[in-house]
Amino acid sequence: MAVHRCTTPSGSAERLWLKNKTKNPGTANMERTSSIRRKTIARQHKTEVMIAGEQLRLRLHDGKLIKDRRYYLRTYPNCFVAQELIDWLVSHKEALDRATAVYLMQHLMDHDIVHHVCDKRPEFKDAKLLYRFRKDDGTFPFNTEVKIFMRGQRLYENLVADKNSILQLREEHGVSYQRSFPGCQLIDWLLQNGEVESRRQGVELNRALQEHGIIQHVGQSKDIKQITGGRRSSLNSLQLHSGGFQTLGQLSSNSVVRCNPKSVLKRHVTCQELLAPGAPFIKKVLTVIGDALGWGIVVRGGAPCYIQAVDPGSPAAAAGVKIRQFVCQVNGRYVLYLDYKTVTRLVMTGPRVVVLEVMEQLE
Repeated sequence: MAVHRCTTPSGSAERLWLKNKTKNPGTANMERTSSIRRKTIARQHKTEVMIAGEQLRLRLHDGKLIKDRRYYLRTYPNCFVAQELIDWLVSHKEALDRATAVYLMQHLMDHDIVHHVCDKRPEFKDAKLLYRFRKDDGTFPFNTEVKIFMRGQRLYENLVADKNSILQLREEHGVSYQRSFPGCQLIDWLLQNGEVESRRQGVELNRALQEHGIIQHVGQSKDIKQITGGRRSSLNSLQLHSGGFQTLGQLSSNSVVRCNPKSVLKRHVTCQELLAPGAPFIKKVLTVIGDALGWGIVVRGGAPCYIQAVDPGSPAAAAGVKIRQFVCQVNGRYVLYLDYKTVTRLVMTGPRVVVLEVMEQLE
């Protein structure tokens, strides 16, 4: 039995006791692929949190909740009162209740986006305590990842402000995607606006944005390509969104969840069947807390609506939402007899924390 020694990324040494001489090359490749995937997911999650933090910071500045405040003869610039912020999050339906709002702010605090003005408290408290965004006091760590994120955020804002924006509703293989664009058009836009000096630089920039989860191919597997000769490039979708505290929620139609246009239902089910005494269906109440990409579900049909698709890594999947579930209530409102467009609109215009009552067939 051979003993091998390796060094972990953190620098500590571990012993690996292996039978035979070495690991199977195929197993090693799978582990490398898995490791890369984990790092990519972690990087994308970090980007989502930064997006949420930045958008919330801008909204709080607009709402005058962030300002210079005086406490015990000392002035603390650009800070907010935790209790006031929790009031604001609940009143603006960014969180279902105060406990959820505290949880969400703690998430930003854990990622070094928000901190106590004296750095004495690692927890976010619903109290008259002063906190500050690190970007407002210059303590935010501007490493490579953050710089890429900030550039992506700025590019997105400029693209949205463009009256002839390339971000549009487009269709690919029978599936519609909000705020999507052909890769070659984004390269053209970057050149025209002086963001890059060559098409090669444009491709490299967009690959970096893609690696950090800021833009994504609609199929979630292809790389950004520059296509010439009159051919249409494959669609990509920009994931940064403005005008809302997006990490805690909003999307559904805006998210890049790919949906099979063919119904996933094995057969048509009526509302009468669902409500009939002794019917083989069970009710469930599921609470979904969205992230920067939204909730990760697609609703289809009408009277009743049903879940057509669920992104495997989404908040909806984590909450237990599954395909073929029928939607009965959204945040306490009875929607069994409504169509999918109305149900989707209720989700998108409601709180960031969505409470769904669904019915699914007993197995």
